[in-house]
Amino acid sequence: MPKIKDIIRKPKHITSIGGQALIEGVMMKGPRDIAIAVRKPDGEIELKKDPIDSKISKIGFFKLPFIRGSAMLLDAMVIGTRALMYSAEFFEEEESESEPTKFDNFMDKVFKDNADNVAIYLSVFISLIISMVGFMLGPSLLANLFKSKIESSIALNLIEGSIRILIFIAYVVAISKMKDIYRVFQYHGAEHKSIHCYESGEELTVENARKFTTLHPRCGTSFLVMVMIISILTFSVFGWPNPIMRLALRIVMLPIIAGISYEINKVIGKSDSKIAYWVSYPGLMFQKLTTNEPDDSQLEVGLEALKAVLVEDREADLW
Repeated sequence: MPKIKDIIRKPKHITSIGGQALIEGVMMKGPRDIAIAVRKPDGEIELKKDPIDSKISKIGFFKLPFIRGSAMLLDAMVIGTRALMYSAEFFEEEESESEPTKFDNFMDKVFKDNADNVAIYLSVFISLIISMVGFMLGPSLLANLFKSKIESSIALNLIEGSIRILIFIAYVVAISKMKDIYRVFQYHGAEHKSIHCYESGEELTVENARKFTTLHPRCGTSFLVMVMIISILTFSVFGWPNPIMRLALRIVMLPIIAGISYEINKVIGKSDSKIAYWVSYPGLMFQKLTTNEPDDSQLEVGLEALKAVLVEDREADLW
């Protein structure tokens, strides 16, 4: 369990920079650029840096509090999927010898130069559908089995939320047993340690980054946990209608819940108080499942990605 002494922070600079673990790499998003650092099979680090080109973030409406949360979530999914696909390219076996699939040919024929972008958005859409079925519809139907014995809508919503959390834990534990995913979780830890090192004001070296915790209050895992907690509280207000109405309510309310969760995480991310620690504690516990202690070579990758997105004006990346 994460101890308070391990996560109560006294940062000199709380940054808005965040990232994502990739296949043998780390992606970092700064105030102006996105950088991807990947450890190639030959041991060299490949660094790719591009300016941020987010259409969503340029629309004023999606910058409003409680609106920006869901917008930034979709944006992060698109950016993260693109980065993950890029890192995977370095490890595709016999890529040059394999023939394009029928799906690849179809995408190239229909969408031409936009085929890769369409594939990314399609992947995000499919991920959302799977998430809705696995983490919304499934737990709701399972909780409905208790309806004949439990009349309290609050209790039923609590059961549904508990089932959702158990499914999430089971999923993470199951995939963490895979060697490749274990290494991805190590890069997740490297990402957090690198950001902690930067926020502490220390020189960005492997030696300095090594001593920090792999847990960070602004982690995407903490955001997902906060979404699950807020959803339990929110859906209890609507009682326990029929399954179709429940699913419709959960889909409609998801952007609102994501917005609320984002704002709470934003406040927590700025604070180094004990209150912020206790509010973030459930998310920190889950991070023990999604982060592993990285080795020095993985820390080096995380630091390279971080350095690439830093700006001279430190005020520009404040959280």
